[in-house]
Amino acid sequence: MTVQQRLYDVQDLWQLYCQPGMDQKRFELIDGELFEMSGRGGVHGRIAIRLGRYLYSFAEENALGIITAGTGYHKSGDRFTLLLPDIAFISYARAPVPFPEKFVPVMPDLAVEIRSPSNSLADLRHKAGVYLRQGTQLVWIVLPAQASVEIHRPQSAAETLGLGDALSGEDILPGFALDISLLFP
Repeated sequence: MTVQQRLYDVQDLWQLYCQPGMDQKRFELIDGELFEMSGRGGVHGRIAIRLGRYLYSFAEENALGIITAGTGYHKSGDRFTLLLPDIAFISYARAPVPFPEKFVPVMPDLAVEIRSPSNSLADLRHKAGVYLRQGTQLVWIVLPAQASVEIHRPQSAAETLGLGDALSGEDILPGFALDISLLFP
């Protein structure tokens, strides 16, 4: 849902978050347009915790990088687009040091979006394209109702994996593999 018709930037969004009563609100920016994010449901939360746990354990055990949840990322030099992936991974080689308290000024290597009943698949696919244009190398769209995951990569057609398939970390998280059935309650 679009909030207002004015060009917003990352600093405007940070100031909005700092206002009293805004701590429970979530917003994203795409090309200066402000979008309020809808609340997440129970299935969404369970899947996020499950997948986040597997990714976190793997990244920590292999000293690969940082896993975040609901953190704002924007490409350095682009103050008009900021996305909040449900789960993200950024390698230590690309992560800012120190890791910022505010929004992260680099796009994650992996972005995960989990579809909620209020999300349209078209909107999530559009957002996957924005991630890829901004420098993210791998986007997973988790589709709970279908027990499947769409995989988006730069310059490639989307691929859908279902029960019996495994998610791969590819070059982003080398060696990571997870049976998709482990995601769904």
